Amino acid sequence: MPRRQRLLSTPGRILLVVTSVLGAMAFLWPFLVSASGSVDSAHRHDAPVLLLVVAPLLLVLVAVEVSRGRIDARGIAVLGILAACGTALRIPSPGVAGLEPLFFLLVLAGRVYGPGFGFALGGLTILVSGIATGGVGPWLPFQMLAAGWVGVGAGLLPAGVGRAERWILAGYTAVACIAYGTIMNLWFWPFGAAGSTSISYVAGASLASNLRHFVAFDLATSLGFDLPRAVLNAGLVLLVGAPVLVALRRAAAATSLGPATRSEVAEAA
Repeated sequence: MPRRQRLLSTPGRILLVVTSVLGAMAFLWPFLVSASGSVDSAHRHDAPVLLLVVAPLLLVLVAVEVSRGRIDARGIAVLGILAACGTALRIPSPGVAGLEPLFFLLVLAGRVYGPGFGFALGGLTILVSGIATGGVGPWLPFQMLAAGWVGVGAGLLPAGVGRAERWILAGYTAVACIAYGTIMNLWFWPFGAAGSTSISYVAGASLASNLRHFVAFDLATSLGFDLPRAVLNAGLVLLVGAPVLVALRRAAAATSLGPATRSEVAEAA
């Protein structure tokens, strides 16, 4: 049986689109305007503003879904529990060598509970884990947005059941982990790779030229972190994805998070 989509309400979708557009502008502005400064001063002024925008929008998104009856008190509890679990997964290795097992849980939760829940879970988990590990800095709102988008994508994946579903999720997880690292490079690349090399950001250069430089920078500096992240999380989806999906769908059946059908739980089992 195809999996039913847990879509957001119309106000929730609008909020998600507005937040994503603002986030995309924060990431992509180096391709449109000139940047100057050092990596130490990267986003020193605009990152706090972005954090003050993103964090409240996450709360408003959840509040809107509560008011629309799509999330109840138990659903909020599930969100908090999963954010705590994601924080626990991230604390032992907060990005060391790219080994962040957070993403397999984020993908599975986004798959079961939908894109809005996935976005909120990604942003909230990064925020809580950043506070818990002392990883609060100008990079934090960018990590929240990028992780949130991973959850959104998982909620929009095509239908599938059983082994086919796990392979779809594993493939998406691998791609999403690499994409996360690539997107995160944008927050500091104009400041950390300024100069005249083939991987440097060049103020005033054409979009095509800076795009080529960014791709070269990403391949030279980030792939060694992104590939281990992709292999680890995709492997976890294949190894433990089935029981985790069963647990998440049973929790969905007891909440108003777009309840799973009995057949979905049986097929996952």
